[in-house]
Amino acid sequence: MPLTFDDLLDRARALPRDGRRAVLGIAGSPGAGKTTLAEHLVRALNAGGPPWAAHVPMDGFHLADAELDRLGRRDRKGAPDTFDAAGYAALLRRLREDPDEVVYAPGFERVLEQPIAGAIPVPPAARLVVTEGNYLLLAEGSWARVRTCLDEAWFCESDEDERIRRLVARHEEFGKDHAAAVAWVRGTDQRNADLVAATRGRADLVVSATWAPL
Repeated sequence: MPLTFDDLLDRARALPRDGRRAVLGIAGSPGAGKTTLAEHLVRALNAGGPPWAAHVPMDGFHLADAELDRLGRRDRKGAPDTFDAAGYAALLRRLREDPDEVVYAPGFERVLEQPIAGAIPVPPAARLVVTEGNYLLLAEGSWARVRTCLDEAWFCESDEDERIRRLVARHEEFGKDHAAAVAWVRGTDQRNADLVAATRGRADLVVSATWAPL
């Protein structure tokens, strides 16, 4: 039977054990619905009480455009080597090991397409951190450290045509014309999607689009 949202909620709620904080990672290709799932989980887990879960996206570890220009990588922004993977892994490790103080994580401003330092406070009361991004299950370089920081990893996937439609719409929403959006999705985004799809087997659970509430 396909997993329902309530099934996923119960599984996420059970991750913190013995009074310690847990980290749930949600991986998947660009446009697969990772952020939507993470936001639904955190909202439901925090309903009716003090914050018990926190959402910390991987996107806050994008390198700034000025650094991408210096490195000559601006034309493929979003590829694995356009992020601070070591910094992301270090933050996840700190979130697991230092639960008694507020930890500040960077966010990502989509209008500016830039990371924003110290944008997301994770309070000591947060027993579960939900993090999501494309490359949580990569086994190369500093990305390999990320998987070891996750108590559980889910892989989010959706219908391929719908995934591409969402991505094109997202790029248009944030400034690209239709032709440029399609070119980016079919080029840079698709190369990244193919790389991410190959990591599916490292997940503890594969979550299809059937989870979505009506």
